Amino acid sequence: MNIDSKLVRELAKLLADTGLSEIEVEDGDRKIRVARQISAVAAAPVAVAAPAPAAAPVAAPAAEAAPKAAPIDAVKSPMVGTVYLSAEPGAAEFVSIGKTVKAGETLLIVEAMKVMNPITAPKAGTIQQILVENGQPVEFDQPLVVIG
Repeated sequence: MNIDSKLVRELAKLLADTGLSEIEVEDGDRKIRVARQISAVAAAPVAVAAPAPAAAPVAAPAAEAAPKAAPIDAVKSPMVGTVYLSAEPGAAEFVSIGKTVKAGETLLIVEAMKVMNPITAPKAGTIQQILVENGQPVEFDQPLVVIG
């Protein structure tokens, strides 16, 4: 099989430009998969405008369709995967709203490619919001938990 190194480089650049963790292309009998390891890095806070006041009940469906702004203090997912709020089915959840956490304490788990990745608190504080549900698929940089 002849490997088109130019195509592999273009796919690697596409991964870097889009923030994806892997990409696979197929052309007839030829199949190329390029993947990269994404390490957990605390995202720098980004200024976000305050949400607009609630619209009148008539406009509610349009307001629900609009994407919500991510809270400034949200812990974000470092990868694409499935989120789990407890270590195993039936076990107590790692955190709940109002719980005080220490820096480095496990908040939840993101499963990616059959690997369980603990997502830890970047700072000490109180859990103000849990923005995901158990078993929910998550995207890279998606807000997961707000620590105040």
